[in-house]
Amino acid sequence: MKAVFISRYGSEDVLEYGELAIPQPEPTQLLVKVYASSVNPVDWKIRLGQLQLLTGYSFPMILGFDVAGVVEAVGARVTRFQPGDEIYAYLGTVPGGAYAEYAVVNESAACFKPRNLSYLEAATLPLAGLTALQSLRDLAEVERDNRVLINGASGGVGSLAVQIAKAMGTEVTGVCSTDNVEFVRSLGADRVIDYKQTDFTQETAQYDAVFDAVGARSLWECHKVLKPYGAYVSTLPTPATIIQSTLSTILPGQTSQIVLTQASGWDLSYLKDLVEANQLRPICDRTYPLSEMVAAHNYSQQGRTVGKIAIQIL
Repeated sequence: MKAVFISRYGSEDVLEYGELAIPQPEPTQLLVKVYASSVNPVDWKIRLGQLQLLTGYSFPMILGFDVAGVVEAVGARVTRFQPGDEIYAYLGTVPGGAYAEYAVVNESAACFKPRNLSYLEAATLPLAGLTALQSLRDLAEVERDNRVLINGASGGVGSLAVQIAKAMGTEVTGVCSTDNVEFVRSLGADRVIDYKQTDFTQETAQYDAVFDAVGARSLWECHKVLKPYGAYVSTLPTPATIIQSTLSTILPGQTSQIVLTQASGWDLSYLKDLVEANQLRPICDRTYPLSEMVAAHNYSQQGRTVGKIAIQIL
């Protein structure tokens, strides 16, 4: 099969496009013919070697966590899917394996593809959508009529978080750059703050939850804008967020948590229902063929992506 892989850690130049063996599914796995994938910032962080304590040194290594495609074969103990089913999934085990024409997917991580999405659109949803959903619902425990602030509201995770929070019945404030104010408003945000003009941490408004989808602030910085028992959730495990998360487990009041996204076919089904009810739509900034992964990683690292970067495979 055609795949993009790395044989060592480094710059985008270490990405190789070539032939590798098709993986074989375990009894509880699906073999999926991958039609589309996407690029997430964690992909190039792995490539750079920033997560090598988790990823190790077993090369060649196929990166990528998002897949959308068709079930080619199933393991002996698979019961929910059969060959020919259209599915999408988040490959929750590092380093992934989605940058390829075939991938193995745990049955528990797979879900039928939303009927009203193309493969490319569906492939931009799993990791970012699960991160947003699990941060808001499970960690921040957001409820109807809560006030929620989402920092980084125009990015891959943030743009989905705005829509998911609105579907939950909350009042949403989105924080983004000047160029993306109208875009975030179009996602349904009740209020949009241009961070180049206003520092949201210095405002008088208070929120039940602050979701930092770009890991740019900390609970200490957001303390004033959180209600006394409000929740702060970050996507980035910095020393500050790790310390704050640990302290908040033993101290009363505001909480600080770091999201560690879990692969879940049931949660993908939740997102699928929102998509098919027209309450959630993934945003695709750019599309690259698999053979141009170097350009895709380079664009992602620039930090200007609005929504997600899709990868066309088949």
